[in-house]
Amino acid sequence: MIKSLLRLSITVLVFSACTKDHDPQPTAKTITIENVLESRPLVQSGTFQGTGTPPVILPGQSVSFSFSAAKNQRLTFATMYGWSNDLFFAPENPGIRLYGDDGTPVTGEVSAQIKLWDNGSRINAAPGAALSHPGAAESVPKNIKEVTGTDDYGHNFLPAAQLMNVSLKYDGNSRFTVTIKNESGGTANETPFSPGVWAISYTAGTDFLLPEPIYSSGKATNEALTRIAEAGDNVAMSTTLTSQTGIFTPLSPILVVVYSGSENPFYKPGENDRGEGLKELAQKGNADILAAALKVKSGVKNVYVLKEPTSTVLLPKIGGNAGGKVSQQLTLAAGDRIALATMYGFSNDWFFATGGNDIDANTSGDFSGSLALYDDGTAIDQFPGAGITQFNLAGTPLTESKPIAPVPNPNPFTTLPAIGSIIKVTLQ
Repeated sequence: MIKSLLRLSITVLVFSACTKDHDPQPTAKTITIENVLESRPLVQSGTFQGTGTPPVILPGQSVSFSFSAAKNQRLTFATMYGWSNDLFFAPENPGIRLYGDDGTPVTGEVSAQIKLWDNGSRINAAPGAALSHPGAAESVPKNIKEVTGTDDYGHNFLPAAQLMNVSLKYDGNSRFTVTIKNESGGTANETPFSPGVWAISYTAGTDFLLPEPIYSSGKATNEALTRIAEAGDNVAMSTTLTSQTGIFTPLSPILVVVYSGSENPFYKPGENDRGEGLKELAQKGNADILAAALKVKSGVKNVYVLKEPTSTVLLPKIGGNAGGKVSQQLTLAAGDRIALATMYGFSNDWFFATGGNDIDANTSGDFSGSLALYDDGTAIDQFPGAGITQFNLAGTPLTESKPIAPVPNPNPFTTLPAIGSIIKVTLQ
């Protein structure tokens, strides 16, 4: 009897040990999130021209174009003084101011901000319809220089504001229309204006990412600008500006949530924001409020807010430098899932988040394809990176109440790169 009991006890102990050996054990993995966006310094750029053949803007004629801009951003453009050898009109860098210090849009005439410039590539002959193009080249090219009253060869010029009228109209929601009118008719400097180019630079605080996109006063010209200044040909400069135009956005500190269950614990497309802190993440990049709310939710195991050590936010790739990157080691058990969210920094209330069933903690690899870009539905949208009410561009979001929904691409403002070209998520 005693022997039988001993054999039974040993069997139970052995079985118990085997069972523990085969129980799924927690595993350690590292999640890494990177901003892999190849950023561009210009928000928008474009061209303008007259309606005739050739498409110049004759005295008495005007041309208009529209654009979006945030506070601190400026408008710049360039067009040839047609009856010259190499003169062009342009605002002084960094461009025409579009908002007052209090954020009020500038409207009305802004002609006083326009200057006349000498490209420095051709010897200036007397301006006028009889002028021969392109004229003699400068033996030693000069730097770009403002023409103030008289050029280097003694030819007289009226102030640019007496030849060109530039006015701004505010269309609402950060959108402007500018009108350029040729008022040189009947003056001593009558001239057509050539087809031109225009651009808006991104700003980071008060710093312009590209403060001199078309020309640099006191410096040598470039081939693309010379084509405008000498021949009114805007094609090369348009190509240059287009290559520098696109998306620039930081990503806010990353919210990472480890949970067990079948549903994402902080949002669901088609539902309104739950008022637990997602709005603050989507509008301001503040993940702390949502993190605190999630820590006390059933099924939530761990919550992290990952901040880049130097800048807090994850900047995109700039000038060949790598974008921001954060990592976190996670302790994961069978059945765990991983959700994450981060703000599209230069937006009103857009956020990236894992979709579907989020990330299965039992798998490894690149999960960038699991992310989607959503509109939180709590703030009125504007052009990303050019909205006067965008929090990260010194604005105050304007409230709306709509269900959370994917951001269409293209959207009413622009076309975004593929999500995998903006944010990369790996679990190893």
